[in-house]
Amino acid sequence: MKHAPPPLITALLEPKCYPQPVERVELMETHSAWVLLAGDFAYKIKKPVRFPFMDFSTLALRRQSCETEIRVNRRFQNLDRPATQLYLGVLTIVGTPEQPRWGEPGQANAGQAIEFAVQMRRFDEATRLDHLCERGALTPEHMTGLARRMATFQARAAVAGNGDPWGHAAAAMRWPRDNFSTLRTGLADPADAALVRELSDWTEQRFNAIEPLLSRRRQKGRVREGHGDLHLANLVLIEDEVLPFDAIEFNDALRWIDVASDMAFAWMDLLSHGRPGLANTLLSAWIDDSGDVSAPTVWAFFASYRAGVRAKVAAIRLGQLGGAGPDAEVSPEATASLAEARRYLALARDIAHPPAPRLLITHGLSGSGKTWASSRWLAAETSGRAIRLRSDVERKRLHGLSALAPSGSGLNTGLYSPQAHGDTYASLLSRARLLLADGWTVLVDAAFLRAAERADFAALAQSAGVPFHILTCEAPVAVLRQRIAERQARGADASEATVAVLEQQLGWLEPLSADERAQCLP
Repeated sequence: MKHAPPPLITALLEPKCYPQPVERVELMETHSAWVLLAGDFAYKIKKPVRFPFMDFSTLALRRQSCETEIRVNRRFQNLDRPATQLYLGVLTIVGTPEQPRWGEPGQANAGQAIEFAVQMRRFDEATRLDHLCERGALTPEHMTGLARRMATFQARAAVAGNGDPWGHAAAAMRWPRDNFSTLRTGLADPADAALVRELSDWTEQRFNAIEPLLSRRRQKGRVREGHGDLHLANLVLIEDEVLPFDAIEFNDALRWIDVASDMAFAWMDLLSHGRPGLANTLLSAWIDDSGDVSAPTVWAFFASYRAGVRAKVAAIRLGQLGGAGPDAEVSPEATASLAEARRYLALARDIAHPPAPRLLITHGLSGSGKTWASSRWLAAETSGRAIRLRSDVERKRLHGLSALAPSGSGLNTGLYSPQAHGDTYASLLSRARLLLADGWTVLVDAAFLRAAERADFAALAQSAGVPFHILTCEAPVAVLRQRIAERQARGADASEATVAVLEQQLGWLEPLSADERAQCLP
């Protein structure tokens, strides 16, 4: 059964305890904290709990954790946008649990404190991404914005050095094993135990396969001080911008992680909410913005682990509500927690065993709408296991440029020389081959004007034993010229094609054969 809050929390439910006008106080509770919603502010007080991954058992540890929470979350705020500045400071609580009083940030009365709280600016709970997702209000544009924000954040985040203990390949198995240990204890039903055992075995096998890559990724700076808990309930839409909050403060090893592990949490949660198309969009956009082309190989390992994290949290909450033993009193909250743990375990299994992949390419002149059409296809795809590769992005990545950076190349020179063109298509083919081998459906967004280039990818699909499709885009030449001019004026796309490029393409264009037309998507 649900436990009553302790005297301090009960006292703080009184509006008169707050210095600002407060009509009513709402209490939100997690396995690790009480959150008091009072007027324009929220006050997060950590529970005196101790788990293998979290220790708030002393007042000193709770104070330290509050201070760390302020630091790690302010990294995501925009200094020029006050609405994004959610984390205001650490407040002391003095007096007695029955008659508490609030201190001020930086006030020199910490020695008299009976507790500490993180003070936050409140936001509309309806704008949290999990709630937006439930209402069908989350869009691909939100996902591309989040991908770009996180890629930018990760590029400047602190990198784990050779002497740091964080993110070594062997340590990557510590937390999945901890998940399974907790789940074995918390879920006694034989069917649950069998699924936990199955996932544990798969995780060990997958780790053995990717351990060398995990080590190389760390050597290349892919382990950084990140967020650590980047699921949809820890993302909020503020002024049309997706803002992360509630980054992990209580365990450095859970925050200093592979950047792919951070992003895989949000991807997994989109699948959990039944939005595979948004998951596709998020991953493809993040790879484009970050240039992290090896991430898909480690993705299933991290995403399945992240589903296990959510299952573990639900199992911990179940234990706090009385457990799932035969003699336990079954409350609605306990029933919901058990169902949630089982749902995330099932998702972890689905991630570990994806459906058969496919290979798709686009076909069309510059300005014909290939990227628009491929974006729509990606957002409508139902497995959540699709990745788009864009030739415009790949061409720049091969030359050390970001997706939106101007190359300064002219017609048939620089990035657009015949050699660079060949290198780009060869790289797309190589990446597609690796992604298919890892179980990903691949959509290659490129012009594919020459029959030989299309034949290479058709041959790849045949050798990989996967279906092959073509997404063709056409428009009148006058419309193509207008679109290209408008795109150039906006300057917000990876493509640098000009009208002169279009005129040249018209001479290269080799129409689809009858057999190829039969492979086109309707």
